[in-house]
This record gives sequence, C-alpha cells and structure tokens, in this order.
Amino acid sequence: MTNISTTIKPLTVKPLKVLFISDVYFPRINGVSTSINTFVKQKQSLGHVVHLIAPDYGVDKQDEVKSSEANIDNENWIKRIPARSIYFDPEDKLMKFGAAMQLLPDLEKEQYDLIHVHTPFVAHYLGLKLAVALNIPCIETYHTFFEDYLHHYLPWMPKSLARGMARMISKRQCNAVEAIIAPSQPMLNVLRGYGVRVAAEVIPTGLQEHSFNDADGPAFRLKYDIALDRPMLLYVGRVAFEKNINFLLEMTKILIEKRPDVLLVVTGEGPAEASLHKLAITLGLENNIKFIGYLDRSTELNACYKSADIFVFASKSETQGLVLLEAMAQGTPVVAIAELGTASILIEDEGALIANDNTLEFSERVHQLLMYPEQRFELGLSAKAYALEKWTAKRQAERMVDFYRNLTDRKLLTE
Repeated sequence: MTNISTTIKPLTVKPLKVLFISDVYFPRINGVSTSINTFVKQKQSLGHVVHLIAPDYGVDKQDEVKSSEANIDNENWIKRIPARSIYFDPEDKLMKFGAAMQLLPDLEKEQYDLIHVHTPFVAHYLGLKLAVALNIPCIETYHTFFEDYLHHYLPWMPKSLARGMARMISKRQCNAVEAIIAPSQPMLNVLRGYGVRVAAEVIPTGLQEHSFNDADGPAFRLKYDIALDRPMLLYVGRVAFEKNINFLLEMTKILIEKRPDVLLVVTGEGPAEASLHKLAITLGLENNIKFIGYLDRSTELNACYKSADIFVFASKSETQGLVLLEAMAQGTPVVAIAELGTASILIEDEGALIANDNTLEFSERVHQLLMYPEQRFELGLSAKAYALEKWTAKRQAERMVDFYRNLTDRKLLTE
C-alpha cells in the first residue's frame, strides 16, 4: 500500500481547521481522552484550529476537578451532544445521532478542512455522514484493539465469536474512511491483516512537556503512607479487565517470597476494581497492595511515577501504551510485556526490561532490579533520555498536520 504522506507534497501552508469527533472525552478518563487532549494542545500551539464533538456526560461543568488537565479555552472548542447511558458500560455515554446532526447548519459555516474520528461507535457513523455533507475528507485513528477487548464487555458471547465480530467491524469501518492513523506499527500490521487497505500512517500520541516536569516522589509516598525505603511497584491506567492487572497481582504473590516487603500500587479507576480487590484478598496480598484511585495528571501523577522503584505493565491489548512513556519521563524504569503497541515502545535496556508472559519470569525481572539499585538507577536515567529524544508530543503533532495536508491537498487536486 502506497503511503500518501511520502508521495504527495503539500500545496499550501495555511492554518488547518479540523473537526474531531469522539464517543469519549474528559471527564471520561482513558487513553483516547488523553490522546485527543494532547493533540489539540499541540495543534493549537502550531496555529491550527481544532473543534471537538463529544458526549455530554450530564455533570456540572463537565466535572471541572477531574477534567482540569483538559481545559482548553474553557471548552469553547467542544460541542457537547446529549447522550444516553450504556447498560453494560456505566462509565461511557452514547451520543444521540439525531441531536448531533442538528449541528450541520452551524458546521457548514465553520468551513472545516477535515474530519478526524477517534472512536468506532456513533462518532464513526457521524463522521462519515458529516464528511459527505461538508465535502471534506474523513480519517480515523484506531485507538483500541477491540479484538482483545470486546469479549470483556459482552461476556454472554463466546470469545471466538466476539473476536471475529471485532475483526469484521474494524475492517469495514477502517475501509469506509479515507485514511487511518494507527498509534503503533504492530497495530497497523494487525489492521492490514484484517484486510484494511486504505492509506495509513503510524503516529503515536507522544508526551506533553509537563510529563517531564520535576516531581516530588518522597512527598507522594508520605502522603499515601508508603515508607520511603519500601520497594514500590506501580501500575497506572484504567482499571479494566483487558489491562491484565490480575497478572500483576499474581506476579506480586510470587515476588513476596523473596521480597516480603514489596508493595504494588494500583492507580486508576474502572470496571475491574471489585474483581481485583477480591483477588487481592484471595492471594493474601492485603499488606502488599494499595489501590489509590484516580490521580489528577496536573497535580499528582508525575510524583506518583517518580515515587515508584519500578513501573510494571502486563497489558497485551495496548495500541500504544502511553503510561510506559510517562513513567520513563520521570526516570522510572519499566518492566513490561512487549506485545502489540507496547512492542513499538519497549527496547531492552533502553529504560526497560522486557518480560515474558509468565508470572514467574516477570517476577524474576522485577526482583533483578530490586536487588541491584545501581542497575535500576542507570535504567531510570536511560528511560528519561529515551522518552525525551523519541517521544515528544510536538513532533507527533507536526507529523499529524503533514498527514492532514497531504489528504486535503490530494482532494483539491481531484476536484
């Protein structure tokens, strides 16, 4: 498949005006929300205009406390759509398609250059419909590996059937848009395997400058009653079944045979919380695990990363794995399974040790770093250097803008 970004040169340098559409955004906290927020901030800093269509979550001022990291011009750039609840996923909302289409007269006046869809539900079909009405290209970022996700939320459906349905829907939706963006090369390879043939580019999210800001790790430990000399492992992210957090608990159970004082800190919220609390009791980890819930990115998250001795991650369904880079940006070494999107980030000894999908072998890699603080320190230094050199958000936003320009210029050439 020819890559359009390398074959067609931009014809114009005027600022772009882009309409994002997503089924999720803050105050709903997940990787898609973070990615949208990151790209919007960077594109605005480059002089471009981005608006967003997203659900109205029905909370006062969209829960300013939790979405404080997302405030860009007080949400004047966001068009909130009335939405209804989803019975099997209480965290999310489903936008009302008809209500969104009522925006069409106002959208026509905006003269957008391109529509960029970020989720495959109402947003996908809305994006296609609006692109035709506005006569502009529609592209989509494939943020979530639904093949390894859907069966967790449709437990009544056989796993093989859910996977097959996810592959079929993903192929159909990706081929319906003009181009797709994948957060990592392994994710794009999966889509090509499905039969996705449209133009594509690999553009990860990247880290904003604040991810590299100095933070006070010891103060974070004191606040959460964690001894300064206690070996601390950290998971940050959505507490969801597809994140494979149960693996980390089982690994910790093995590790405490050698390090009885080790502590696993789980930061985040999500549908797997009750299940993980129950598993922790079953494994006898009450004194070796701490669930501390959501942390605001702008006030506590950097210090949380900084406070940990090792960041541990076992998800096998990530399209990228931004939290790995956030940990590295704070100089915290990583031990993780390298599958799908995380395989495009993790390089052995470049801030990380790569572990196999085996709790015993994973625990041995963690124990190795706990045993040798000099190695842990050196790995942390290389982690920060690696994140700073390869993964800044500004560079990824510039690549995204180039991709946009090639699409819009190609459309001008064909008209």
